[in-house]
Order: sequence, then structure tokens, then C-alpha cells
Amino acid sequence: MAGVVNYIKESFTELKNNVSWTSWAEAQSLTILVAVFSIIFSLAIWGVDTVFSKVISLYFNLING
Repeated sequence: MAGVVNYIKESFTELKNNVSWTSWAEAQSLTILVAVFSIIFSLAIWGVDTVFSKVISLYFNLING
């Protein structure tokens, strides 16, 4: 158990002393960028899914007569 506690202490020391954190403004702008691209990507996937769904429905309607 002492090994786990030592690992956690060393992890916090690493985070405080050796990790370079971005500024708050940069973090906000990158978060907005990720949100915008996520929305665009989800809309693109929704569009492709809708087209494939229509094509498959048309195909099965042609097969079933």
C-alpha cells in the first residue's frame, strides 16, 4: 500500500513542477474549437447516415417490389 501512496505523491509533484500548463484563454479557445469541430463532424456523420439509410430503403423497396 505504501507504494501506491508514494506513486500518488510523486504524480502530484510531477504535475506541479514539470508539466507546462496552457493559459486559461488558450484552454478556452481550444475547447471552443473542439466543440465546433465535434458539431461539424457529427452533422457530417448524420448526413452520410441519412443518405445511406435512404439508399438502403430504396434498394429493399426495389427488391420487394
